[in-house]
Amino acid sequence: MSNTITASKLTVDYGNGRGIFDFNFDIKKGECHAIVGTNGSGKTTTLRTLMGFLRAKGGSASIEGMDTWNDAKNIKNLVSYVPGEINFPDVGSGESFLSIQRGFYGIKDSTYMNRLVNIFKLDTRVPLRRMSKGMKQKCALVCAFMKDAPIILLDEPSTGLDPLMRDNLIELINEEKRKGKTILMSSHIFKEIEDTCDRVTFIDKGHILETIDMADIKDNNRKEYLVEFVELSDYEAFVKSSKMEIAGINSHDLTVSIFVREENINDMFDELSAYKVKDIEYIPFTLEKYYEESILGGNINE
Repeated sequence: MSNTITASKLTVDYGNGRGIFDFNFDIKKGECHAIVGTNGSGKTTTLRTLMGFLRAKGGSASIEGMDTWNDAKNIKNLVSYVPGEINFPDVGSGESFLSIQRGFYGIKDSTYMNRLVNIFKLDTRVPLRRMSKGMKQKCALVCAFMKDAPIILLDEPSTGLDPLMRDNLIELINEEKRKGKTILMSSHIFKEIEDTCDRVTFIDKGHILETIDMADIKDNNRKEYLVEFVELSDYEAFVKSSKMEIAGINSHDLTVSIFVREENINDMFDELSAYKVKDIEYIPFTLEKYYEESILGGNINE
């Protein structure tokens, strides 16, 4: 599978340790890829550089083989973009703005645009200057997706959206994926990422920490279970003699967290059958859990 977006030692230095430094990544054609990091980690800088709004101090970045700075005009024809900060021109209502954008994009049939307006329940009659943050976000999303470009860059796309609209956005992103679109987005909503993305790149303080495949998270063979015992004596005996991998204990609740590989599930139940067990709960391994344990817990130096 060919790469649509590529960065090599990409550096944007604002001074005082701010910016992005030596970024190396590739986004494959038809892939949905997320950039995850805390505020100020470099997510927006990365997307603005790819859009040609910022010039790299070092390294390079390309989209479809074109340099993101030198060929920015041609690249913008291939890309739909939702910025992290929405600022509309004073052109009246949302309807007026979308009409202007339709003309700019050369869109003659408004069917798809109207469908997007309906998906996000956007009242286009409202003047842009009176729109709430959520309404502005919806308007920006409609504008970006109606362009129907092969590449989509989204900077915190669900900002200001309520849970229902966020679910609609997830469905729309997956619909665009099925069309073969290449999507790169920054987000802090883990469900949004889990439900849409193929790979995730974690960044911190302008440096890439790790890129992971979401399949490794979803198909993890190492399962976690929370076991609650009826009696203190059983709890203590299990903690002392168990052959299972114990991840955590809580003597107050008489609970033990254990890791078990799929092929050893029956062994776990066989061992627990010797004790009085009140409850066994499966703890799903999520992207958020991975982030807290492997990224925040191991790689980020505060």
